[in-house]
Amino acid sequence: MPFSDSFRAARWIRFINLLLQALLFLGLFGGLNYIAQNHLLRFDLTQNRRHSLSAETKSYLDQLERNVNITVTLMKDSDNDELTQVYRDISGLLREYAYVTAAGAKGRVHVEYLDIYQSRKRAEELGLDQPNVVLLTCEGHRRVLTLGEFYRTKDRRREAFQGEAALTAAILDVSSLEKKKIYFLSGHGEMRPDDFDPVRGLSQLRDELRQRNFDLLSLDLNLTHKIPDDAALLIIAGPQGRLQPFEEELLRNFLSTRAGRALLLLDPGQPLGLENLLFDWGVIVYDNVIIDLDPQSLTGTNDTRLWNFLPDPDSHITDQLINNVLPVLVGPARVVSDDLGRPADDGLSVKKLIATSKAAYGETNYRQRVAAEFTAGQDLKGQLGVMVISERLKPANNLPLSVRGGRLAVVGTADLVTNNRIFNPGNLNLFLATVNWAVDRDTQLNILARPIQLYALTLSQEELVRLRLGLLLAVPGIVGLLGLFVYWTRRN
Repeated sequence: MPFSDSFRAARWIRFINLLLQALLFLGLFGGLNYIAQNHLLRFDLTQNRRHSLSAETKSYLDQLERNVNITVTLMKDSDNDELTQVYRDISGLLREYAYVTAAGAKGRVHVEYLDIYQSRKRAEELGLDQPNVVLLTCEGHRRVLTLGEFYRTKDRRREAFQGEAALTAAILDVSSLEKKKIYFLSGHGEMRPDDFDPVRGLSQLRDELRQRNFDLLSLDLNLTHKIPDDAALLIIAGPQGRLQPFEEELLRNFLSTRAGRALLLLDPGQPLGLENLLFDWGVIVYDNVIIDLDPQSLTGTNDTRLWNFLPDPDSHITDQLINNVLPVLVGPARVVSDDLGRPADDGLSVKKLIATSKAAYGETNYRQRVAAEFTAGQDLKGQLGVMVISERLKPANNLPLSVRGGRLAVVGTADLVTNNRIFNPGNLNLFLATVNWAVDRDTQLNILARPIQLYALTLSQEELVRLRLGLLLAVPGIVGLLGLFVYWTRRN
């Protein structure tokens, strides 16, 4: 009997066949894993491409040269359903940033989730003392994003998720070589960022700006006679004395010829010395004190509640205040208005953003210690302005487009940013939105917000009972009948 026909040969053939099958299976398994690891293809089939970054964001991330660390103090296991959904939105988005930068970018995005209560040492190292924020750090630069910056809201309800635009702008900000510098004018009794006084100090405001990656410096024009070239924004907060003519001329030159940005917070009862500058920019600041008699504006204290905000689709300064119904609390304020009689200037855009109620008037005899009373023909009355922004557009070499020029924001009070008022949500939101508008932050991205889709399953009590009976009886019953049918067919 030949060996090839023996049982021993058959066993060897069977063994070799099984061995080859195992080797082929392992080779196929290893090859598929190699291809998946090195040549991964992902397809986002969701309706609004929830799991994909825009082409603009990917272009910015491809040019990222420094590592950016993102720390999220939002926890997955939360008793609040709303926070749980926020965690899903933000964590899913951050996963895409980490994935895109891991595939060859010079700089990478590293994501860390931190419970600040259980990991106190790590939280102190990062300077985090509050939950539900997102911290971005890069080589000493840092910026904190609150949850409100990830969503566009309307009537206090989240309308769209704009987390990609917020995160991309923040990554570009912290990864840049230089921080934007904000100069606070001094030398006239202005409020100072290093002052801890609750009424005149701005130390809390200083901390908020530093968390958003701004450098804060003081500027005394009497000493320097020059506004630095690296000034992204100049803030004049509550001057107690008149500015000198040469200082006003420096400011006019800074805004007009250097496309500078300035924010004026002007208390009532104080001299200005800025009349020519304000005239150039189409703004009028009146010497009066606002008395608002509307019950909605009264607070029971010396504060006035400002709640009449005018929308502006270009600056977006008042968007959050309007959508979330956030009032602004201020002390004594003066009327600030756009100059309707200003000379025609096609390149100048002046807009009033905050106004009083219609029951307000501007008291001009406030220096006399008598009871405030409206005087016809002397006091202004009606919906009076409190904040005005002015922007100048420059034509670009006779082309049919414009280049952003200087920007000026004027507010008729300075105490909305003091230590005892800045933490009112409306005050902080208004100030930060104005600063972002002034320095062109978060306005250079054209990333669309994604609509929020909510799915809810509502069942009546009767429908719930039918569903429960179907799951408990119908499904097991069908499986049991199928088993009996198989048993019967095999018996026959």
